[in-house]
Amino acid sequence: MLKLFRRSQEEQRADEQRIHESLEKTRGGLMGRLGAIFQANEITEATWEELEETLIMGDVGIETTEALVSRVRTRVAKENVKRPDQAQVVLKQEMLAVLGGAEPMEIDEPRLLTVILIVGVNGSGKTTSIAKLARLYKQHGRKVVLAAADTFRAAAVHQLEIWGERVGVEVISQGQGADPGAVVYDAIRACQESRNADLLIIDTAGRLHTKFNLMKELEKVRNVAARQVHKAPHETFLVLDATTGQNALSQARHFKEAVAISGVILTKLDGTAKGGMVFAIAQELGLPVRFVGTGERMEDLAPFDARVFVDSLFQ
Repeated sequence: MLKLFRRSQEEQRADEQRIHESLEKTRGGLMGRLGAIFQANEITEATWEELEETLIMGDVGIETTEALVSRVRTRVAKENVKRPDQAQVVLKQEMLAVLGGAEPMEIDEPRLLTVILIVGVNGSGKTTSIAKLARLYKQHGRKVVLAAADTFRAAAVHQLEIWGERVGVEVISQGQGADPGAVVYDAIRACQESRNADLLIIDTAGRLHTKFNLMKELEKVRNVAARQVHKAPHETFLVLDATTGQNALSQARHFKEAVAISGVILTKLDGTAKGGMVFAIAQELGLPVRFVGTGERMEDLAPFDARVFVDSLFQ
């Protein structure tokens, strides 16, 4: 019987603390001015100008900032809000609205085999995120197998095998230059026939300089998975490096053209003051952030909690 992912209260509190601590640099940067903006005695035009500047400089993005500030101003006027602290409550509510509700993930649905595709550029923390994800679900009773379908670089296969050994999960690979589709086929058959696995996580190539080839390769990998497992891949997570800020959005758009992305894993959140990009990911790309990397340890991967994230920006 498949054991579904259910965090204990202790685990939830630990994850909330990790998210809060990972935003230390973001709070210490320009986004940390958010709370101070609403400590004045009244709401003036300068309030909105300072809010807009703070959000843009905090890497929320111009388009997302303008939409967010416009919604807050409209509500403040319509609801006759006079006190700055009340306007801050409206801002937090609208920030949560941008991030959207926490829809259940397909990765947590009961089925014989769940297939997860991981995409992202090399250097974004993709391989480490795969290992952390494998560890997280293994801890919750899943039998996890990894597929080394990034066969463009020999180092990618080797790195995944090293991480697989550390986490204690098997890696199916064929080495550099192998057909990624063949690797995925072998991995699925292994999960179904001999490994008795219920979760397969697939690493894929991360090169963007040949976008046409990338699109064709990802399309082939998806098709192989879909032919072998009903409705696979069930999730396709895009790994983005939070330290790259708005540049990560450009990468995301390329990958969205190549493959249907279902969510984002945002890495290195603890190493940047650009945590505001989470709002741009949701607003401009229409993608939910599903997990955030909160440090270098294997346990430093937390399911994203929008309320904890927003509250942490003001603390």
